[in-house]
Amino acid sequence: MAATLGGLWVADWTRRAAASIHRHREELIELDRAIGDGDHGENLDRGYTAALKALDNEADPAPAPLLRSIAMALMSTVGGASGPLLGTAYLRMAGAAREDIGPNELVAMLQAACAGIQERGKAAEAEKTMVDAWAPAVRAAAHAAEVGGGCHEVLEAAARAATIGAQSTFDMVATKGRASYLGPRSAGHLDPGAVSTSYILAAAQEAAKEETADS
Repeated sequence: MAATLGGLWVADWTRRAAASIHRHREELIELDRAIGDGDHGENLDRGYTAALKALDNEADPAPAPLLRSIAMALMSTVGGASGPLLGTAYLRMAGAAREDIGPNELVAMLQAACAGIQERGKAAEAEKTMVDAWAPAVRAAAHAAEVGGGCHEVLEAAARAATIGAQSTFDMVATKGRASYLGPRSAGHLDPGAVSTSYILAAAQEAAKEETADS
């Protein structure tokens, strides 16, 4: 089994994320309609479609250039707050990426992504945002690496924690973004950004599983 991941994983992750977002497009629209503008699913679907085209046009197959191309595609096509936030996440991951990505490099990439989102969005945990999926994912990934987990185990832990984190937003009262205008009425709804984050990180885990199994 492969001890490290590379550009092939980044590309496969993006394809799987794009497929997952497209599959869950209507769900994400409905989640956002309840507490936001209702365009989260449509925006992300458009963004990841553009990301796929960016992959095809990127001449350098190394992880960092691929991640930068994805970032630019998301920033230029995803409307609302999600474009700048996800674009920043991918740019930060590109900055932390290496040619060969092992468990510790994965953790560094996820940490950089989460930090970028928090800095750009001025958000912390428990404010009903995508940070509520990203932050626990980072902690779980770090723990998995510390106990000797490989790349797939690190991403599996991150994906599982992101899903739990996304579900935890149901009872939260939003204090950031458009949902915060609803005040207490924002409780009783899942945050669409946290839910989409769980799908994106699940795609990363699935791609790592496939690559390590085939190596």
